[in-house]
Amino acid sequence: MLGNAGLTPGVVQELERALGDHELVKVSARVGERSVRDAALDDLAKQTSSEIVQRIGNVGVFYRRSKELPKILIPD
Repeated sequence: MLGNAGLTPGVVQELERALGDHELVKVSARVGERSVRDAALDDLAKQTSSEIVQRIGNVGVFYRRSKELPKILIPD
């Protein structure tokens, strides 16, 4: 969850861990205006080498395929 502190190294590290474990992760971003929220989610995707596959309101869904054994396959 992104809160008032915005995008911190701890948030990036936690998403890295969660993506390694689950491939698909929801992140809630409550950081203010839509443009600020979208920029924070985009930056988070870049820093974790993941893709935002869906955005609904304050929630972004991130996906990063597992290198070893993918569990979820998203078509191109």
